[in-house]
Amino acid sequence: MNKLPITHLAAKCLLAFATVGILVPAGAQQSKPWEKIPIPPLKEFKPKQPKRIELKNGIIIFLQEDHELPFVSGTILIPGGSRDEDPAKVGLVSLYGETWRTSGTAKMSGDQMDDLLESKAAHIETAGGSESTSLSWDSLKGDSDQVFSLVMDLLLHPKFDLQKLQLAQQQAATAIVRRNDDETEIASREATKLVYGPNSPYARQAELKTIGAVTVQDLQAWHDKTIGNKLIVGVGGDFDSATMAAKLTAAFEPFAHVKPASKRDDEFHSPNQAVYFINKQNVNQSNIQIVGLGTDRRNPDVPSIAIMNDILGGGFASRLFQTVRTKLGLAYAVGGGMGFAYDHPATFDVEVLTKSASTVDATKAALDEIASMNSRPFTEEELKRSKDDILNTFLFRYDTPEKVLSESIRLEFYGYPPDYLQTYEAALRKVTVADLTAAAKKYIHPEKLAILVVGNQSEIQPGLDALKLGPVKTIDITIPGAPKGGMGPGEGPGGDQQ
Repeated sequence: MNKLPITHLAAKCLLAFATVGILVPAGAQQSKPWEKIPIPPLKEFKPKQPKRIELKNGIIIFLQEDHELPFVSGTILIPGGSRDEDPAKVGLVSLYGETWRTSGTAKMSGDQMDDLLESKAAHIETAGGSESTSLSWDSLKGDSDQVFSLVMDLLLHPKFDLQKLQLAQQQAATAIVRRNDDETEIASREATKLVYGPNSPYARQAELKTIGAVTVQDLQAWHDKTIGNKLIVGVGGDFDSATMAAKLTAAFEPFAHVKPASKRDDEFHSPNQAVYFINKQNVNQSNIQIVGLGTDRRNPDVPSIAIMNDILGGGFASRLFQTVRTKLGLAYAVGGGMGFAYDHPATFDVEVLTKSASTVDATKAALDEIASMNSRPFTEEELKRSKDDILNTFLFRYDTPEKVLSESIRLEFYGYPPDYLQTYEAALRKVTVADLTAAAKKYIHPEKLAILVVGNQSEIQPGLDALKLGPVKTIDITIPGAPKGGMGPGEGPGGDQQ
């Protein structure tokens, strides 16, 4: 069989495609058949709720059966976190979360526990956060009883080890002396301080001195103090709920009655409008943070705020992205909005990443777009798109039993009703253009936003004075006590503890 030369074959193919193009009616060329594909509505949001058990002593247990795989996992959430630690020992809770597991118990050291768990492909982990500490585990179904007994031993009989604490302190010290290496980390950290204040429990940072002040006795005292709080226990996986409920009740019912949670008296104030600058000479772009005070999830306006956020800076179709990046070409990335935390005001934060030379122009463009939320009308198209964006992602956030269990524990921890997710989803659907307009007028206040720029001063031309928002305030990010050459092997705080 003779073969046509490649060039001859290509020419015949092009001629065939051209002929087809001539024969197809012009109207058909403009048709968009994919637009006619029917898109079914999302299924009604009805997550399978875990079983909730409240013991007589106030401890809460959640059980979520899931027989897809032969695994069992669990977590114990303990109220009390870094926002509650002594300001002179900031970093204590992080060290506690690290050292608790690595130290082990009176019966089994952390290293021995590592070996046993590794042989069973199981895990036990501890962690410290801003509002709580936690103890979590997972294992094969056949090993779940043995692993759970180790968990209870670690919960009730930890033996904090000095060497493990010193290792955690050295690791923390290394992180501290290197915390100014990355401009993104600097910008996020210092922007949080501008909103809450540097001494706020939500913004203060560990220093070499504060982590060095933490002792083994401090870790034990923290454990003894928090173990009596309202524990929340969640277990999910391949088990029978009645059997698991009996086992957990027998384990936790002997605990003393939980201590009532103390009411927090934190104060929050919007920052003063000003421009703050951190000079980082080894970069050729600027990280711009436009920040203010946000709100919390108990605010009834949160559904409207969530949709307003998406329109402002929630993605490729947002106003900030379309204007600052697509139309003006002033940013590599831009987005953000008003945050809402579970039990305290979060931050309003719009981030702009731009090359050094366009720092001022990009900042002005972002500020103008934020301000225009009170003058540029919202449209039904924007409302529909943002509702779809949020509701579609919302469903996938809770599409597995494990995710629903985690959210149920979170809602219980912060005191929200068990049907919060369903009512929130319903409220999102009801938001109108009028609601968005009202939310923007109520919450978008450009005069209450601070601007932080982390960048290379020599390359930012014109200078930040061109923003005409008053004198530029320089922030000192020097690390107290950090050696000029960095941490050497074996160096760090805590080496002389007894």
